[in-house]
Amino acid sequence: MDFQAVNDDNISILLNDLLEIYGYDFNEYSKASLKRRINRLFTLDKFPSFAEMRYTVRTNPEYLKRFIEEITVNVTEMFRDPSFYRVLRETVLPTLGTYPFIRIWHAGCSTGEEVYSMAILLQEANLFHKSLLYATDINPGVLERASKGLFPLSHMKGHSEKYIQSGGKKDFSSYYSANYDLAKFNSELSSKMIFSTHNLVSDHSFNEFQLIICRNVLIYFDKDLQAKVFKLFEQSLDNLGYLALGSKETLRFSSVAPNFKQLGKEKIWRKMA
Repeated sequence: MDFQAVNDDNISILLNDLLEIYGYDFNEYSKASLKRRINRLFTLDKFPSFAEMRYTVRTNPEYLKRFIEEITVNVTEMFRDPSFYRVLRETVLPTLGTYPFIRIWHAGCSTGEEVYSMAILLQEANLFHKSLLYATDINPGVLERASKGLFPLSHMKGHSEKYIQSGGKKDFSSYYSANYDLAKFNSELSSKMIFSTHNLVSDHSFNEFQLIICRNVLIYFDKDLQAKVFKLFEQSLDNLGYLALGSKETLRFSSVAPNFKQLGKEKIWRKMA
């Protein structure tokens, strides 16, 4: 590794700055993941030294936005893991359909592909009218993008294939209109979405939900922080509510695990009454 690369001590200094100056607490995030992303940014933005990078993060609000976005960004796509969405479609939503109102929390929603996927599922299950989707992320930049419902047109073929594999029966292109090289999703889909910043590390529960979806976020957290987040999710879930995680994440070894029952092999758990 280049002698100018950001080392463990530098990372600790940066994390301390982020907490003291801006209130962003990344101290319990996986250090290896943070180090990889910060070093990538260091190289990408051609900083001559760590001191220069630190000064920029501390004094330049525009650069801070970029920095937070780069170290928290999660790769996401619509209908990722179609078998997961099939279980939502065939098992979870029919049960939630018996409720008078459905609140769903997408925690760490990134650029919003999964929130729009859920809105489409709800429409097709005829449950959209009595649902509310809360989409939160630590990163205001990605939330702004998500709220616009604009995604690269070049990704639509892949999204469409996954939508069909998940049990979708409609023409996927009926949900968006082409706008140059972007796909603009129908504004009706976002009419039931509430976008808001929320820090899973430090913020509290803000409602009671029937379904919480947090996929491929916890893999970046250390064990202590994962335990804290699982407790937050348990507090935020209605009795008999569902918690959905990413394919490499599990509730199994968590202290709240005895209060949940897994649905088959998908990473979806139901909170026991």
